[in-house]
Amino acid sequence: MAVADDRPGGRAWLVLALLWAAACSYYMTRNLFVTMHGSIEAAIPMTESQFGLLTSVFLWVYAALNPLGGLLADRFNRSIVIILSMLAWSTVTLLTAYAQTFHQLLVLRAIMGISQACYMPSASALVTDYHRGRTRSLATGLHMGGLVVGAILGGMSGWLAETHAWSYSFILFGLPSLAFAIVLAVWLRDPPEASGTGLRPSGAVAKGPPIRVGAALASLLTTWSVLAIVLVSALQNAVSWILIGWMPTYMHEHFKMGQGAAGISATGYVYVTQLFSLLLSGIWADRWSRRNGRARIWVPVIGLAIAAPGFWLAGHSVILGSTIVCLCLWGLAVGCLGSNVMPVLCMVTDRRYRATAYGLTNAAGAVAGGLAIYGAGVMRDLQIDLSKSLIFAGLCAALCALLFFLINTEEPKGLGQPS
Repeated sequence: MAVADDRPGGRAWLVLALLWAAACSYYMTRNLFVTMHGSIEAAIPMTESQFGLLTSVFLWVYAALNPLGGLLADRFNRSIVIILSMLAWSTVTLLTAYAQTFHQLLVLRAIMGISQACYMPSASALVTDYHRGRTRSLATGLHMGGLVVGAILGGMSGWLAETHAWSYSFILFGLPSLAFAIVLAVWLRDPPEASGTGLRPSGAVAKGPPIRVGAALASLLTTWSVLAIVLVSALQNAVSWILIGWMPTYMHEHFKMGQGAAGISATGYVYVTQLFSLLLSGIWADRWSRRNGRARIWVPVIGLAIAAPGFWLAGHSVILGSTIVCLCLWGLAVGCLGSNVMPVLCMVTDRRYRATAYGLTNAAGAVAGGLAIYGAGVMRDLQIDLSKSLIFAGLCAALCALLFFLINTEEPKGLGQPS
């Protein structure tokens, strides 16, 4: 049984491939706004803080509903939750192309937050349902890689907005997403309960008492290591959303780059480095974990400790190369985190509440990200240079490293604790 439990079969890799493509759509569609700043403001007048609010309102709604999305994924069929979520966000993406006022955009961004709130808790938990032991960090990293590719494709929207109407990207990316949701409905399934597979069913068909909101939250919020991961998610997302939301503008103004070039450069260096980091750190953590039980903790700590000084360098330098180094180092750190956060949550939480735990971390990250990106917009309105935000980001990265190092994998996890 232990051997079967440690070696995922072909079905596990098929599910991972389907979720990789879904993750690509998930992140691509949510990030279309950020690299077409000038084009949207030219078509629909708004202040800098209002433009920031378009992303912030998405994140805040998304954050409020993420724990609920996790509870749904723990209590019911994860695959159905994922399919319905993708159908919804693809439809909203298409509708956004026809918005004509700021308030219409604001409402649609809020609905987008509702539509995407269930995906990551459900998908991340489903990946770890199928992948255990020797492939868990690698599989998680590969799934997160879909987010990165989606973000890179979404970064093309700044260039597309310069050559077409700003709404063109929402149609171009929304239609394939809607079509792929139908593919998921045909192929995506939760793991069956079968003798010798080493897999367990999730949600309503799982053995044991039904998931209760109060019991789940009590278990998670009284576990120090879960709280530490929640804080790390908040700080990491604050940094990432400042970079996603405002680094294109920063590079456009400080280095006199065009909107398209600034958008691709600001996101490209982070995402390309992150993509490689997700793969390599996942392999590293899986192999190291066979000898060291805290390997999946050490890998993110090392990445974050290396990245933190890069922000100080970028914030005090007027050289483009310093900013590029900063972006690459942060991509390295986020990759190390991305491939290991869910595996570490599996180590410190009751497995019945695995998706709910991820929902809490996602919620904290979204709230912090929304506050950070809106705060940077307010700073812009007050004529405060964005380089100050980079110095703040470096402090957040250092604190993330410390918090992750303090995670205790020996805490009791409850009745459902096996991996």
